[in-house]
Amino acid sequence: MNELKVMVLPFLISLGITPLVKWYSVAAKTYAKENKRTVHHGKISRIGGVAIYLAFMITMAVYMKADRAITGILAGGSIMFFTGLVDDLIDIKPVVKLFFEVVAALVLIYYGVQVDVIRLPFGIQINFGLISFLFTILWIAGITNAVNLIDGLDGLAGGMSVIIFVVTGCLALIERRPDIIALAFILAGSTLGFLVYNSHPASIFMGDCGSLFLGFMISAISLMGFKSSTILTLALPILLLMLPIVDTLSAILRRTLKGMKFSQADKSHLHHLLMNQFGHRNTVIIMCSMTALFGLSAYVYMINRNLGFLTILILLFFVELFIEKSAMISVKFHPMLGLWHRMERMMERMKSNRHKKKMEK
Repeated sequence: MNELKVMVLPFLISLGITPLVKWYSVAAKTYAKENKRTVHHGKISRIGGVAIYLAFMITMAVYMKADRAITGILAGGSIMFFTGLVDDLIDIKPVVKLFFEVVAALVLIYYGVQVDVIRLPFGIQINFGLISFLFTILWIAGITNAVNLIDGLDGLAGGMSVIIFVVTGCLALIERRPDIIALAFILAGSTLGFLVYNSHPASIFMGDCGSLFLGFMISAISLMGFKSSTILTLALPILLLMLPIVDTLSAILRRTLKGMKFSQADKSHLHHLLMNQFGHRNTVIIMCSMTALFGLSAYVYMINRNLGFLTILILLFFVELFIEKSAMISVKFHPMLGLWHRMERMMERMKSNRHKKKMEK
C-alpha cells in the first residue's frame, strides 16, 4: 500500500498546481502554436509540464533521501525540464535541445547511471567500456525524443507515461528495488494529476518541458533499474516503449526517403494515422491499451519465458502489419505483406499447374 501512498501526494499537488499554470499561461501568453502536426484549435497553455515537474520534486523532497544515482537523475531531469520550458516560451532550435540532451546524459553518466556490464546466461559477460558512454547518450536522446514525438494528441504522452511508470514500478517490486519503486510511482502520480486536465478535450498541454522531462525520466530510470542485468531484462524498458520507438524510427525512415529534415513536422505519425480511422479519443485509448499489453507481456515473460516471448512476437507482428497497411514509412515498404502476396501467387501457380496436368491426362 506504500505505492499508493507515494502516488497520492504528487497526484494532489499536480491536480492543484495545474489550474495555476493555466492561469499564468493567460498572463504570459504561453499558448501552443498550430502547425502541420498539431490537431488542436484555439489558445491552449503549453507549459503543463511545470505542474508535473513541481509535483514530482516536492514529493521527492518529502519522501526520498537522494543517493548518488537519484541525485544524477534529478539533475539530468531538471536540465531537460528547463530546456523544454525555454523552448515552450521562446522556441529554440532542435540542435540546441539535442545539445542539452547530451549534457543531461553526461550528468547521468557522471553520477554512475549507465549500462557498463551486461550479464548473459551461462556466465557470459559483456563489458561496454568506453562504448557505454555512447550507448547511454544515444539511449537518453532516443527515448527522450520518442516521448516528445508522441505528444501530439490529448492525453497520449501522459497516459502512456503513466502506464510505463506503473509497469516499471510493479516490475521493480518483483526485483525488490525500493528506489525505483518510489521514483516510478511518484512520477505516475504527478502525471496522473495533470491528465485530469489534459484528457480529451484538453484544456492544457504538457509542452516540451513536460515531454522532455518525462522522456528523460523514463530512459534514466530504465538504465538505473536494469544496470548490469541480462540482455533480456535490459529489453523490458524497450518493450514498454515499443510504440514510441517504432514511431520514431518510422519517422526517421519516412522523412529520409522523402528528403525531409527529421525536425520537419508531418501528420504521418502512428497516432495521426490511427486518428484518421478511429477518432481522437479512441486513438489514445488504443495506443495506451497497446502499451499496457506490452507491459503485460513483460509480466508473462517473467512467469513463462516461452509464452511471454510468443506474446511479444504476436504483438510485434500486428504492429508491423499496421505499419505496412497504413504506409507509415512508405507505400513501397511492405515486407510482410509482400511475402504473403508472393506466397499466394506461388500457390495459385501450383494450382494452375496441377489443373493443366489433369487436363492433359
